[in-house]
Formats: sequence, C-alpha cells, structure tokens
Amino acid sequence: MSIHLSRDLETLQRNLLSMCEIASEMVHQGVAALGHPDPEFSKKLAREDDQVDRWDVLIEDACLKTLALHQPVAVDLRQIATVLKITGELERVADLGVNIAERAAALAAYPPIAISDTLKEMSRRSLDMLDRAIAAYVQRDSKLARDVCAEDDEIDELNREIIDELTAFMQHSPDMIQPAMHLFSASRHVERVADHATNIAEDVIYLVEGEIVRHRDELHERRRESA
Repeated sequence: MSIHLSRDLETLQRNLLSMCEIASEMVHQGVAALGHPDPEFSKKLAREDDQVDRWDVLIEDACLKTLALHQPVAVDLRQIATVLKITGELERVADLGVNIAERAAALAAYPPIAISDTLKEMSRRSLDMLDRAIAAYVQRDSKLARDVCAEDDEIDELNREIIDELTAFMQHSPDMIQPAMHLFSASRHVERVADHATNIAEDVIYLVEGEIVRHRDELHERRRESA
C-alpha cells in the first residue's frame, strides 16, 4: 500500500468515526426525549442531522476520489466499499434519532404516558448493538460483528412485546390512543436502529472475511422451499 493511500484510508476512518459519534448520540438523545417531551428539542436534533448529512456527502466524495486516484484492490478496496455502506447506514440512523425525537415532541400535547420497561430495554440494547458494530469495524473483529447480527431477532421479539403492550393499553384506555400510537412509532424507529447496526456488522464481516452475508438466510430459505 502506498503512503498516500494509507493516509487517505486513515482519514476516511477518522471521518467515519466522527459521523458515527454524532449519529449515535442523536439516537441516545431522541430516546431520552421520550421521557421528557419537548417540541423544541426535535428542532435542535434536526439541525444536528444536517451535520450528519454533510459528513455523508464529504465521506462519499472522499471515497470516490480515493478509488479514482489509487485504484485499490483486495482488502483496501473492501475497506472503501465498507465505508461507503456504513456511512449510508449511519445517515439513516441519524434520521431515526430525529424521528424518535419528533414522536417524543408529539407526546407533549397529551397527558403523561409511561415508557414501558420493555421499550427502555429495547432502546438500550439497540444502541449497544450500534456501538459494538462500530467497535467491530474499528477492531476488524468479525466475531464481534457476528455476535451483533445474532441479537437482531431478540430485538424483533422485544418490539413485538411492545406492540402487544401498547395494543392492550389502548384497549383499556381509548382516550390515550393517540399518544400510544406515537410510542408505537417510536418503538418501530428504535427497532430499525438495531437493523442498521446489524447491516453495519454484516459489512464488517465482508471487510474482514470477504464474505457477503447479507440476505444469506433468506436466499437459503427460498432455495430450500423451491427444491
């Protein structure tokens, strides 16, 4: 690897981690806002999302220039491809942080509604998955990445529990249907954070092992059914 390519790859990684820090913190703040609804806070978070969008454009532009200038191969090429994919995931994670904060802001118009322990647990675990997926990228640790992927089904199950809880709540308190629906949407957004963490972890596996694992289970199942 040339000195110039090495330098450009290091810059890409630093920028990616800066973008990740902002996106992850936005989700943390969005989830925290559910317990303290504030219409102004979602506007503040939307302004931070503009910063994430700028990082997205900057990193993509840098990746394309690096490809054109250095024509990398093997693991260097995989690293650039992985950075491109992870930045896309992080941009959507930041959007989810804003969406969660908007649901929180909407709750301010209604009587207080309790945030269930299940939703708190799912939020904690989804954010932990995101943090560990990024750690797997930094450490080039495909085992950690596979551990993150293995947790996605558990998050899906927690989301189903929350839906059942909110459905029962709305049946017993029809006057609280609107705020419960806002929590329903927030829960879905949190579950999507775990999906993006899983996608990042799958990208890490590709980077380290050269194996594309995304959609593998679905494709295997369809082949088995058609056999």
